[in-house]
Amino acid sequence: MDAHGIGKGYLQVYTGNGKGKTTAALGLSLRAAGHGLKVRIIQFMKGWIDYGELNGVRMLGANVQIHQAGRDTFVNRNSPDAEDVRMARQGWELAKGIILGRQADVVVLDEINCAVDFGLIPEAEVLEVLRQKPDGMELILTGRNAPAAFIELADLVTEMREIKHYYSKGIDARVGIER
Repeated sequence: MDAHGIGKGYLQVYTGNGKGKTTAALGLSLRAAGHGLKVRIIQFMKGWIDYGELNGVRMLGANVQIHQAGRDTFVNRNSPDAEDVRMARQGWELAKGIILGRQADVVVLDEINCAVDFGLIPEAEVLEVLRQKPDGMELILTGRNAPAAFIELADLVTEMREIKHYYSKGIDARVGIER
């Protein structure tokens, strides 16, 4: 077991159509930071400056860093813009460097499942890096439509299933709750 007590470190996947995947990963990040672990969060397909987690992470200090690898618009699943692909690839290069360079205790790849599902990052390339995850590192993948290969490789998989959501009543994302 390492000095921080996370031992080998595991691969976790949070997927499904329900709310809470990113929230769960951020909660784990907060817990890890509270124990002095170094956390790196890469958010794929997100580039909006008004996400509350951006300000929240700044309040946690240098142990937690967040990087957005996307624009502030929706990605066209059938025909992604070249800029969306470029930004996702840039974020993936950063993530690979952090993982393979052992630069963190906890790494969150937020919405990586979607980035792969949308064809922005090749699934095989992500799998190759996941299989090389260093011991002592916890790796969390979030997003809908997690590839079957990610689920198979993972040590923990949680599926968020929507049963009821106020969005269906026309309620927009609220500051401090959804963003």
